[in-house]
Amino acid sequence: MSEPGPKPSIPYWHLWVDAKGVSHQQECHLADYHLQSVGPADPQWNNKQGRHLSTVVFTVQPVGWVGDWHENPAPQWIIVLSGRWWIESMDGTRIEQGPGAFSFGEDQGCSETNGRKGHRSGTIGNEPAVLMTVQLHIDPSREPCHIG
Repeated sequence: MSEPGPKPSIPYWHLWVDAKGVSHQQECHLADYHLQSVGPADPQWNNKQGRHLSTVVFTVQPVGWVGDWHENPAPQWIIVLSGRWWIESMDGTRIEQGPGAFSFGEDQGCSETNGRKGHRSGTIGNEPAVLMTVQLHIDPSREPCHIG
């Protein structure tokens, strides 16, 4: 095996809600990696998340699709498999993501403010956005970047 290199720090976006019920987005990092072997394989960097019941949903959003203001159905990891999409939080922050990018949607329990509640999202470009979501059956947190 070659040298495993430095401990990874992988960026993701976290859509979260503050104490006033307003959604925000913050870039966070998965950084709690440990060098471990899986069976007889060479050691690899693993960031093991807690064990939770979950539901996996694959989504294909058509070209031109827009999801007006809504909350995520559950705290969920959202991984872009192909295509591009955007997400806008109540504070006006808008991010765009493409293949390989991922985020954690945790905007449950927002308070409606000026017709906004949760987030808006939509596709970018001339191809559908294909997403995989892993919905966790947990209570949402009100802390940004609590997953590391």
